[in-house]
Amino acid sequence: MIRFLAKRLAQAAVVLLLVSVIVFVLLHLLPGGPARAILGVKATPEAVAHFNHQQGYDRSLPQQYVMYLGRLLTGDLGASYKLNQSVTSLLGERLPKSALLAGLSIALAAALAVPLGVLQAVRRGGAADHLLTGAAFLAYATPVFFLGLVLILVFSQQLQIFPAEAPQADTVGGLLADAPALVLPVVTTALGIIAAFSRYMRSAVLDNLEEDYVRTARAKGQSNARVMARHVLRNALIPLATLLGLYLPTLFSGLLVVESMFNYPGMGLLFWNAAQGSDFPVLLGVTLVVGVATVLGSLITDIAYAVLDPRIRSVS
Repeated sequence: MIRFLAKRLAQAAVVLLLVSVIVFVLLHLLPGGPARAILGVKATPEAVAHFNHQQGYDRSLPQQYVMYLGRLLTGDLGASYKLNQSVTSLLGERLPKSALLAGLSIALAAALAVPLGVLQAVRRGGAADHLLTGAAFLAYATPVFFLGLVLILVFSQQLQIFPAEAPQADTVGGLLADAPALVLPVVTTALGIIAAFSRYMRSAVLDNLEEDYVRTARAKGQSNARVMARHVLRNALIPLATLLGLYLPTLFSGLLVVESMFNYPGMGLLFWNAAQGSDFPVLLGVTLVVGVATVLGSLITDIAYAVLDPRIRSVS
């Protein structure tokens, strides 16, 4: 197990390094550059050159990356050009709020997707299976921004049950205190996850229902409910746990749209505003945090999978 963990940690470190290189290069190849974004299109060439010299942008790209990596190792992510605040403090303020939105969405998705997937598998080929399958495909194929607009139109403008704007509190506790304002952002984020997870859950349950140990359990006289709870459901949840770790990049893409749509004060909105103003330090910081979260999610999933199934360790 120690060898397995060491190998996975080394792979995670290499992936993070590659992510930082790719993101750094791509962002610095964007047209316009930070100097024009900060100083404006009417800035003189002398002012642009002075800015680039101050920020180190007149050096070669490898030199800039080495300088950035050196600051990164000390926890210095630079300062925002627009907000006059360090990127570290900005991320410290926004990350818990995005984690809250993501956590509530995943909890809602898991609470609904697992029973829906089991119901579809048990009622395979029936009316409930066809109805839920159609609804899942519709939800999965519909863009997040369109889902959000529909929910705002129905539940905010027509029925006036929930506000269209997310809570604007400075703390996570303040956000939770305004629960009605959280409903639409959470539901919008969760709908796509529910659709995807319920489909995986349906397939996993169907696969396990065909296994010999299920037939053996039934031959021993165990009830369907007992077989499902003690044998099928436990094994069917393993691929779902794997999927959860791999779903983090998709989840962040959804948060980017949802936070912008509902004016939710998280990392997605911070990234969107930074992209509008070519605020490169903030873009780099947010992207790296998402990369770290994705790699850590995959790492935790691999470890959990190896603990649950020792064959994975021997294969690795």
